[in-house]
Amino acid sequence: MAMAFKMATTGMWVADECKDSFMEMKWKKVHRYIVFKIDEKSKLVTVDKVGAAGEGYSDLTASLPDDDCRYAVFDFDFVTVDNCRKSKIFFIAWAPSASKIRAKMLYATSKDGLRRVLDGIHYEVQATDPSEMGFDIIQDRAK
Repeated sequence: MAMAFKMATTGMWVADECKDSFMEMKWKKVHRYIVFKIDEKSKLVTVDKVGAAGEGYSDLTASLPDDDCRYAVFDFDFVTVDNCRKSKIFFIAWAPSASKIRAKMLYATSKDGLRRVLDGIHYEVQATDPSEMGFDIIQDRAK
């Protein structure tokens, strides 16, 4: 079995593929976003979906389920007022109102452990509704 990182507070493990995919996104820019999910049976955080470099924020929001929790990271590229290209990585904790209470609790208690494994996140957004994570919110936070 591949090496995994344990999150002490919940007994969850973060699969190697999570950190590997994140590093590919951060350094090689081969992914625009990554969606993570928790597999309760194996007690493992795994990669649910990876967005190609050409995909956008709307693709990420469309890939999040309406009735279950997820974590996501999004690589936001923008140009500053000084005409400099910059990139900021957002961590999104998605817990829609329609998801089960058990899932909300599990994702809430496991979030910090995953964030520690994913080194280099600039901002965090917590959302229960798509309006709480609109593209305008991402733009405002980055500047």
